[in-house]
Amino acid sequence: MINKIIHTTIIILIIGLVFHLCVVSKIIPYTIAWGGRLQNDTEMYVFEAISMIIQLFLIFILLMKGNKINYKFSNKVINCILWIYSILFLLNTVGNIFAVTTLEKFFALITIVLSILIIMILIFEKKNKTIA
Repeated sequence: MINKIIHTTIIILIIGLVFHLCVVSKIIPYTIAWGGRLQNDTEMYVFEAISMIIQLFLIFILLMKGNKINYKFSNKVINCILWIYSILFLLNTVGNIFAVTTLEKFFALITIVLSILIIMILIFEKKNKTIA
């Protein structure tokens, strides 16, 4: 069960990365990203790069959590990072709700789903350890 949740979360993040790549490549105008607040190409490249790095790091952490890669932080560190991401996604949800563009408001649904999925991963694991 936990592996399905991890896979679902990674798929959503990969779709997000594709969106960010479309913004960087200007297939999607940056004026509809980041709440419509970006003023120029330089800002767009910086914000998009940061966003993609953050998403790639989360994918890396989720792969560790799912035991899909050999290199691994301690489980305590992984869980701490996942709680931080969950909180960040919740805060991002609030920001997206108050965004200028409709597309960014739609992303509130995605960020809240990501937050819930991460919490499910953490709670499901804790519940299974308690049962075992």
